[in-house]
Amino acid sequence: MTLWLLAALGFLVALAPCAVVVLRGEAVDRLVGLEMGAVVLVLFMVCVAESEHRIAFYDLALALALLSFGGALVFARFLERWL
Repeated sequence: MTLWLLAALGFLVALAPCAVVVLRGEAVDRLVGLEMGAVVLVLFMVCVAESEHRIAFYDLALALALLSFGGALVFARFLERWL
């Protein structure tokens, strides 16, 4: 097991509090948990890509980072209507 896989495992553990906030928080807290979960998941994917020495896996992490940011903006737009 490489150091990169240990870091990826650590990021998976760090994903659990984000999931708790998304499932049990208020609407604004859910948005923050969603964004934090996306950041942690991108870091997890980068660590896995580096440990496996696959350059193509970096593209997945980049796509997730860009799409999660756009999705959070759309979610925030709909959220401001209710608050």
